Amino acid sequence: MEIDQFWHILKTNVGYHSSQTRRFLVKKFPFWATFIYYVQLLNIILIESITARKGVYERKTWARGSLGVVKIVESAGGRLHVSGLKGLVDHQEPLVYIANHMSLLDTLVLPCILLALNRVTFVVKEGLLRYPVLGSIIRAVRPIAVTRQNPREDLKLVLNQGQALISQGCSIIIFPQATRSIVFDTASFNSLGVKLARKAGVAVVPVALKTDFQGNGRIIKDMGPVDPSKEIYIKFGEPITVEGSGQVTHQQIVTFITENLTAWGAKVNPSIS
Repeated sequence: MEIDQFWHILKTNVGYHSSQTRRFLVKKFPFWATFIYYVQLLNIILIESITARKGVYERKTWARGSLGVVKIVESAGGRLHVSGLKGLVDHQEPLVYIANHMSLLDTLVLPCILLALNRVTFVVKEGLLRYPVLGSIIRAVRPIAVTRQNPREDLKLVLNQGQALISQGCSIIIFPQATRSIVFDTASFNSLGVKLARKAGVAVVPVALKTDFQGNGRIIKDMGPVDPSKEIYIKFGEPITVEGSGQVTHQQIVTFITENLTAWGAKVNPSIS
């Protein structure tokens, strides 16, 4: 499946669902899924890094690499379910996507979906730009890089750079959590994305992600075990116009993510009023 075919499926079916085929070796040998996943993933990251360092990393190039990760997931026995695109397919303006953050898979898979609709980039930790190999890809997509050491300065940076990118027609993906976690902690889920959307005058889209198919590692956080029994869910909500202070909108986003994660069997730590 090529990227144009994948985009056609997304737009026609307003979603995507992997087939139910399970690989023989994955079923027979539990460790095989993790092995084959990382061998292929490291290979594709290396190839994409070489392309990025050549200075030619356009929208379709990024999308093809991201779709390659989807294929790797499926070859390791994983199943991806994408839904909720009906309200986005015909949306013309840039958007701010606000999602929970469960694993590295979030940043690897989202691009091939959202680039079907518009230009997009991420808000990322500045340290990711210095990652060996992967860092060159992240730099090539021109993200907004924050330090997470000075919240006030990070807010100013995201608002200024984000508004500039949105004015050029680029959508922004934000993970407003302190760190990746398989547990959705509503108390640590900040309203940065809502503030950006309000300042830029665009709508926000809540995104619920269950990507614990790829676990977070104990020694190397980006390389945890793979569990094909855990299906991958990505669901988009309808665009929401930010009104007033944005508090109501923020709560709508938290509620959307909480309800979907709960339905998928993920853990949620609700905030205490």
